Amino acid sequence: VQLVESGGGLVQPGGSLRLSCVAPEFILDPYAIAWFRQFPGKEREWVSCIAGTDGTTLYDDSVKGRFTIARDKAKNTVFLQMNSLKFEDAAVYYCATDLSVFCSRLSYEYENWGQGAQVTVSS
Repeated sequence: VQLVESGGGLVQPGGSLRLSCVAPEFILDPYAIAWFRQFPGKEREWVSCIAGTDGTTLYDDSVKGRFTIARDKAKNTVFLQMNSLKFEDAAVYYCATDLSVFCSRLSYEYENWGQGAQVTVSS
């Protein structure tokens, strides 16, 4: 499954970005889609997930209240709206799916990843 992220870029602290995850040749619904991020020299860490069953959304505590994950079925796209960005949010963001309807926070359970989108937070 090919996943493609877009929407990364440079933003000042307090600013916003919206990441998109699309699958050109695959229907994302009804699978769970997760977002991870990776800091230089670190393992990928789970950020958020939207379930494929009832659309339940989950967030890591570090982004709760600032990030919103949503699915647009018509566009076959999953978005990650990131508001009130902080310096510590700067990372490469990946969307992923393990073709399950349930969310997992474990990166090793995901077989399908996008190429990543760089988010830079700088003043």
